[in-house]
Parts: sequence; structure tokens; C-alpha cells
Amino acid sequence: MSVMQNILETVAHFVSDKQKDPLLDQEVYLGQSVVRVDGADKVRGEARFTSEFKLDNMSYAVPVYSTIAKGKIRKIDAASAQQAPGVLAVITFENIMRMKAPPIVDFHNIGKGFALSDLPIMQNAEVHWDGEPVAIVVADTPERAEDAASLVSVEYDAETPDVSFEGMKPKAIVPSDIMGEPPELEIGAVKNAMSEAEVSIRNVYRAARYNHNAIEPHATIAAWDEQGGLLVYDSTQSVNLTAHTLSYIFDLKVQDIRVVAPFVGGGFGGKIGWSNTPLCVAAAHAVNRPVKLALSRKGVFRMVGGRTISEQEVALGARKDGKLTALIHTGLTATTTSGRYAEQCTFPPRHLYASPNLFVGQKIVYLDTVANTWMRAPGESIGTFALESAMDELAHELKMDPIELRRINEPEKDPTKDIEFSSRHLTEAYRRGAEKFGWQRRNPEPRSQRDGKWLVGQGVATAYYPFMRFPAKVRIQICADGSAIVQTPGSEMGMGLATTQIQHAADRLGLPLDRVNFQYGDSSLPDTPMLAGGSNQTATIIAAVRAAVEELHRELLTLAQERADSPLKSAKYEDLEARNGGLFWAGDTDRGETYAAILQKGGQPSAEAETSSGPPMETMKHSMASYGAQFCEVRVNEESGELRVPRWLGSFDCGTVVNPKTAASQFRGGIIMGIGMALTEETLFDERRGRIMNPSLAEYHVPVNLDVPYIEIIYNGIPDDQAPLGARGIGELGITGAAAAIANAVFNATGKRVRDLPITLDKLL
Repeated sequence: MSVMQNILETVAHFVSDKQKDPLLDQEVYLGQSVVRVDGADKVRGEARFTSEFKLDNMSYAVPVYSTIAKGKIRKIDAASAQQAPGVLAVITFENIMRMKAPPIVDFHNIGKGFALSDLPIMQNAEVHWDGEPVAIVVADTPERAEDAASLVSVEYDAETPDVSFEGMKPKAIVPSDIMGEPPELEIGAVKNAMSEAEVSIRNVYRAARYNHNAIEPHATIAAWDEQGGLLVYDSTQSVNLTAHTLSYIFDLKVQDIRVVAPFVGGGFGGKIGWSNTPLCVAAAHAVNRPVKLALSRKGVFRMVGGRTISEQEVALGARKDGKLTALIHTGLTATTTSGRYAEQCTFPPRHLYASPNLFVGQKIVYLDTVANTWMRAPGESIGTFALESAMDELAHELKMDPIELRRINEPEKDPTKDIEFSSRHLTEAYRRGAEKFGWQRRNPEPRSQRDGKWLVGQGVATAYYPFMRFPAKVRIQICADGSAIVQTPGSEMGMGLATTQIQHAADRLGLPLDRVNFQYGDSSLPDTPMLAGGSNQTATIIAAVRAAVEELHRELLTLAQERADSPLKSAKYEDLEARNGGLFWAGDTDRGETYAAILQKGGQPSAEAETSSGPPMETMKHSMASYGAQFCEVRVNEESGELRVPRWLGSFDCGTVVNPKTAASQFRGGIIMGIGMALTEETLFDERRGRIMNPSLAEYHVPVNLDVPYIEIIYNGIPDDQAPLGARGIGELGITGAAAAIANAVFNATGKRVRDLPITLDKLL
């Protein structure tokens, strides 16, 4: 097929795809709070996660971690470990199989693989961070492997590492790009506008390092077969991309690798692309038997990166009526030379507020640490903390309601792209949220609300996360009994993937829910670079399912029209709709045929279609994102500084909500992570040695039940005509703006403006 034909087909698909989805007018299951199809299995403990799979002759691997941040291994003494009971192998750089350096993620071609660092994995004596694996011990039980790992002695030639964020600031550089966007952007004459502003504020906002702490630590089971094929069970956010990564590292055909992940116990961006998976595969090759490598909680802190430390400066200039005249937002984050990920904290100001003069810019410093990575709403979570805190400070300076300030500066078009919004009803989300929360009862004067020893305050902030969709492939089969099987290698991390996609497919096919089987989490399914990240998976699969169903329906119509007696003989595809388990003339309840009848009369055991959804051209023509308004109330004990969050309401503008039950769960999960970000979470880092000092849930404090109030969720429910089924992403939206809402409420309660997260007792006393 010629390049021009490809272009014409792509454009034709885009045009047809943007016609109004007929399903929006005849939905049956969509929009309903359907109970999770895997809920009962999870409650009963019958849903198997990676560590729970059992293979014959299983052995167990435990890493040995470096204790220096930079240098070389001089000597590894593994004699005692090798002689320990049950030990099968001690693997080091001296005897491990040869592996290519991993393919660092490239969002222009994610299908080639997905690693967060392109460092060789245990292939030489070099040490690049404190916690890097320097040996793997394999034994016949996990206890024996753990004991033997403690016997491995490593001597180093240590070098002075660059591990101080403060110390490296003078060496900060502007990266070549940030997620494909220019690192600096200027509109107008921002410096002049700032100097001439009638009212202005300028402040620095800092956020700590944060680490992933999914309820399921990272785990892998690897087994080679006699033909050189590879079976891997892995707690990964993408079985497909993991298979392609392993294919590259081990120089295998991707068809010879099968990666399986039926359930993943939380991911948030941290469960893909780390060295634990290829190390487990290499260990299985060394001992010629299946190997399980399940990281301890401490091991996750050592081997898996988290969110970068950050420092942002925001300056706002405005007229006395609140209209912005200048907006400056700059950021400094940390990364590694092997990872090179500049967390996009300066993205929110590019799209949220109208200002004729704007500058955003970002720099990075390189540190000798484990590579930083995506963590729920990367960039936008810390970016909205700075920007939305600054907006609250400006509102206080202007003596203006912070919601009114945001309304005044609501843009008509994207402020930096100069294109139309696909759908933006943020002011409506604020209106509905304020009414429901009772915002009108708030006293704007700090320290004006009191309940005994408790100071009470309310805060608000904008939530924002961009819309993403990737090309994806789906296979759909209609069986002879009229049931359907939908297949895609997507990942289920607790968000309700299977439930929402069964709802969608059932409505699209005109079938009852129990007649649709959704299969996922297996790289042997259609080979498509699918990633459960960036809040893209629901929309990505919806678009692919729609394309596959349309192709399948056309095939079934062709099959039916081969018979003279078919009631569909004279029908055009546009005349039909799917209902009652088949294809029927639109508006005619009886005239049509079921899928089972079409197949049986046509002598076919089944019908199948495998189709890709095509590129996300809608994002090239429109500015697309999900939005929201975060409302919270805090209580601060005047004597102890104790801080409580007794009330929360999130009001969101995210297009069609496919399943309100699973959506509310996603929103609440994000908000809870935002509460943790604001109040409890902090990765304590020794800037002398480059070592994480609190690698456990005993010392890294995530919110517990007593820290979390009932979180009320409302949403506009206005479909976005440019998004598949009108739905935009929600998985990461909930954390954005949450930390700022708390900080703003703390100021309202106490009069103290905290710009350095987390907000701890010492900052309030």
C-alpha cells in the first residue's frame, strides 16, 4: 500500500470516527454503576496476582543491593553464600548472561520497548546509585535465598557522587525537550508586564521526593522452555511493552515471549521498565528452572524510582479587577543521565489561564540516584500545587473570591496552542461544586473560623490532566451461540478495566453483559503497544472496540446478504443498529437477525475482526483535557499543630462517565494520594551518601483511614464530542489540585502560607 493510500485511509477514518457516536443516544449499560466483574474473586482471594502463581520446580531470587552511590565493584565474595543450604546460584556481573542495555522509552515509538533507564543491567563493575543490584542469589526457598544474600560481601572503589539537589543547582541545564514539548515558552513581553502590574505576587514552592508504594510490591516469575521460548508472569502496567523490552534485551523474537499479568495490585506509573524483570529472566536462564523474584518493600525503594524532588517559582501580575496581565512559572527537577526524565511540572500553566504575557521554563539537574519516573499525574500533580497556591495568594492580595478569580481568567481558546478546546466546562464544575460544598458560607478572612482549640478553614483549587489516547488493536469474535469475546493486552490495576469495557462492548454489540467475555493482561493477545498509564487506557480501548465492532458488523452483514431469504438482504450498514443480540433495521423491533442465526445459516462457526483505532488526530486539532474543582475543609489544632481534613468534595468535568461506581473509586484514590502528598508522604534522602533513609511503610507515611474523610464526588457528565464515546481520562485527575486545595485551606484556617510540602506540624506551630 502506498504512503498516499495510508494517509487517505487515516484521514477517512478520522472523519468517520468524528461523526456522532450513535451509542450515546441508545446506551443501556453505559453510565450505569455496574459492580466490578472481578470484585467477587478479589474479595474471596481467588484473583491471582503475580506472586501467587505456582510453577513446578520453582526457585527464588533475592537481590543484593549496592551500598555506595557511585564507583566500581572491586571484589565480590560469594563463597559463603554459594555454600549455604539450598543455594542454586549466585549471579554477578562476572557470570550473568549477556544482555543488551534496555531501550529507554520513546513516546514516538513506544512499541520498541519501555525502560526507564538505558544503563546496562548488571553487565559490568560500575555502580550508578545506592541500591543498584550488584548480585542475585537463587535458592530453593525464599527464606534460604534471603539468608544467603546477606552473606554476599562486596568491596567497592567508591567515587564522590552527585546526590545533593541543592548542591547541583548551579549546574542546572535546560533539557532538549519535556515530553516532546519545548522546555521554554514565552508569549508577549512578560517582564515588562510584571513590572507594570497593578497587583503582583512571586513565590517559590517546593515538593519532596515521593516513592511508589502500591499494595503489591513488584514481582516476576520467569521460565524458559526447551525451545528457547520465555514465559513471564509480571506485575506490569503493560504486558505488551514488557514483552518487546525483553525481546530487545535478550535478542529474542517477540513471538517467543509471553508476558502475563491478569491482575496488578496498583501501579500509578511505577510498574514498568525496571531491572527486576530482566534480572529474574536472567536468573531463570542461569539455573535452568523457573525463578520467582518478589521485591521486598525495601527492595522497591532501592530499585524502583519515584517522583523527583522539585522547586518551582510562580509570579502572577494582574489588574485590580483580577484580570491576569502576566504569568511566569519556572521549575527545577532532578533526573539521571541514564533516565533523562524531566517531570513536566510547568505544563499546567500552558493551558489553564488566559494571560496576554506568559513565560514557562524548566531546568533539570543530574543526580546519581535511581532514575525518577512517572507517578500518578506526573508533572501536573506538583505543577498544580504551585500554580493553584499562587492563584489563591493572588486572590487574597486582591481581596477577591478565589473561584471568581479563576472565572475571570478562564480562556476562550488554549492560551499557548491557540486552538479550540474540544470541550471545557470548568466554570460549571466550579459552580456545581461550590453550591454542593457550601462555599458561600466560607469566611475569607484567615483565622476567622474556630471550633474550640481547632482553627477551621476551606480551600479550593483547579484539577487538570491532559487527554491522551494511543493507537490500539482489538480482536472481537462472535461465537456460534451469539456470545462475544473481546481481546486486548490491556492491564487491570484496580481501575475497573474489564467492567467498563464489557459495558461498552455489550452496548456496542447489543448483547447482555453476561454474553460478553473480556480477555486482557496477556501479550499473546493482539500485539499492540498498550500502556495502562497517562489515563489513556479506557478511551484507547473504547476507540479500538468501536472500530473492531464496525468491521465485524460489516462482515456479518455481508455474510447475511449472501442468502436471499435474509431480512437484511437490502440493508445498507447505515440502516442498521445492534440490539437483541444481532443486527436489526433501525426503528423496526422485529426486522433483523441475531448473530447466532447469521452464523448458523451462513455455515460459519464464528466471525472475527481485528482492527486498530488509528492515531489520535483529535488531539492535533483540539486542546483536550479533563478538569475539576477540588474543595476541602481543614481543622488545625492551635496548640499542637495537628491537622485534620474532615470534608472533601471533588467536582469534575471529564466528559462521559462510563461507570460512576468505578469512576468515583478512581477519583477518591487520586484525592487520597493528594492528601498523602500534602500531609504525610516524603522520601527522606541522605544527601551525603545518596541513600533513602525511610524505605518502609513504617517510616514512609501514607494516609490511613483516620486521615481520610468521606470524599464526595460529582461530575458534569457532558460528553466530549472529540473523545471516544465522549469520555476523557480520570485515573490521574483526582490527585491534581488536591495538595493546593489543602494548602489554601490551611492558610484560610491559620493565616500561615505553607509552600514546602509536606505540611507537617513544625510548619504550623
